[in-house]
Amino acid sequence: MALGATLLFAAAAASAAGDRSPVSEPALPASIWVYNNWSAYDELSDAVPLTEELAMRELDEILRLRKFGIHFDYYMMDAFWYDPDGGYRSWRTESWPHGPDRWLEACKANGIRPGLWFSTNTLTHMNPVPKWRSSLNDSGTAMSLSSGGFLDDFVEVLDAWYDRGIRIFKFDMADFSAAAGDEEKRRSPQEIRLRNARAFHQALRDFRRKHPDVVLVAFNGIVGDVSGAGANYNPFGPHWLDVFDALYSGDPRPSDVPEFDFWRAVDIYSDQMVRHFEHGGIPLQRIDSTSFMIGDTNTNYHRRVEAWQGSLLLMLAHGGRLRTVHGNLELLDDEKARWFAKAVALYDPLLQHGLTRSFGGSANSARPYGFGSIDADGAVYAVVNPAQAFHDVHLPRLTPLQEANVEGRVLFRDAGYEPELDGDMIRLGPGQFALVGFGRYADAADDLGIQTEVRIPRRIEPLRVRFHEIEETNEAVVLEAVLTPPAVGDLRVILEQRDENGEVIRSTSERVMGEFFTVTAAQQGHSLPVEIHHDGVIWSGLAWASGEIRHEQMLPHTPLHLRLTTAETDPTLRLHARLYRVEY
Repeated sequence: MALGATLLFAAAAASAAGDRSPVSEPALPASIWVYNNWSAYDELSDAVPLTEELAMRELDEILRLRKFGIHFDYYMMDAFWYDPDGGYRSWRTESWPHGPDRWLEACKANGIRPGLWFSTNTLTHMNPVPKWRSSLNDSGTAMSLSSGGFLDDFVEVLDAWYDRGIRIFKFDMADFSAAAGDEEKRRSPQEIRLRNARAFHQALRDFRRKHPDVVLVAFNGIVGDVSGAGANYNPFGPHWLDVFDALYSGDPRPSDVPEFDFWRAVDIYSDQMVRHFEHGGIPLQRIDSTSFMIGDTNTNYHRRVEAWQGSLLLMLAHGGRLRTVHGNLELLDDEKARWFAKAVALYDPLLQHGLTRSFGGSANSARPYGFGSIDADGAVYAVVNPAQAFHDVHLPRLTPLQEANVEGRVLFRDAGYEPELDGDMIRLGPGQFALVGFGRYADAADDLGIQTEVRIPRRIEPLRVRFHEIEETNEAVVLEAVLTPPAVGDLRVILEQRDENGEVIRSTSERVMGEFFTVTAAQQGHSLPVEIHHDGVIWSGLAWASGEIRHEQMLPHTPLHLRLTTAETDPTLRLHARLYRVEY
């Protein structure tokens, strides 16, 4: 941990120790469900606006889902509801001509607690009101939280919205480095960050003292850099937990571990970040993994409901008490709603009365891992194998039922290879996810079926092929190889970007990643079709490419030319390629 973060931890502890006035510590019930409408719209990386019509449509969908047993306790209105000149006191008139009254009243009438998103102290698509200007930094992008008039006015805003019925507050886009006036000349960056964090921490303690029934959730800036598990995740440490009910662990994005299935890579990233926070001292119950997003905007890579079942199960498996569903609820038709309710019913007893822990290796090292949940009646394991190989995974014995050699049951899996369960060992295929139940949770009535969108090979074998780096006049980095196609099976290609020290290089681009990275194949001068799943605009970047060439597309005993390229210009770049023979 960096020295600045260590000092910040110590200062936070001293602050908490010095303030002994009563405050209601965050104490969520065993679980709450939050609907967040972000990714049903996206005004950052897409052009789908938030409107009253959209917000009310999703409220109607919340009510429709109730008849299937899906209950949301809160409805979070995410970013850009506000008038950019209103200091969070008024709503954007072009989208909400009559303000929020209709939405607030409908939430109240239907027993749903409303919530609002706030950019903590940065001017996210807004202008400073007069009371904020004494706190404004030189660049005009953010306000100090420890000097000037901003924080007092911001707390007044929170109080006013509490009086209007808001019960969950999401704090995002914090910048604790913001300094007002000549403060940057008088104080070190470390001291500025410390003063801002302490001031905000104390303000939230006071707010909770006045309103003990609020739910507060921390997002970007408060929890630190969530762009990867190597980042400093939480510069104020677990001390945020005495004011926040949950800390989020990052938006969904593809992992640095290459997978043929893009959505599995997204699953793995969220799992990895949850474990990163857990290892940093944040209890699983207090982590909002923000991993389940459905919708058709760029924020979730236009996923709609592709491979949504595995994503939902892994979100439940994380064990968080605050469970958030983002996006277009209308995409959950009646059949999907029944499945959703069944999955929740399976996990509810475990998350209400049980205990969840993670186990296994690191996804970054392509080692299998999982999350196990236990109660008095049994256990459920969510297990993932991120490797390009089969692996036998040990399920740690969380319950005495396993000691008695009670048989488990695979309740859910990807299509293709069927996992082999033998006692407390399960064999998983490359990139595979499975859900396993023991005791009360090994009942056939709890079977959740097969996820058909993700297909796992029944066999995989690495191929020894030498790639050559080619120098191009346009400075593109190119790898080429010539091989004889396998006599049986398809050809899987994996391309990774690393620097000269072996560290991952993640590239971002406004181009679709299928053009940024290319995987091309040819025989006798004719191109062969290559199936890829990452051919979209990926706002969070990508460090790899993958593709498969079907056996029936390749001519036997005929040289096959592979050409792999990247548009990345990092001078330390090194490309690494691997080939596999796969059979489905």
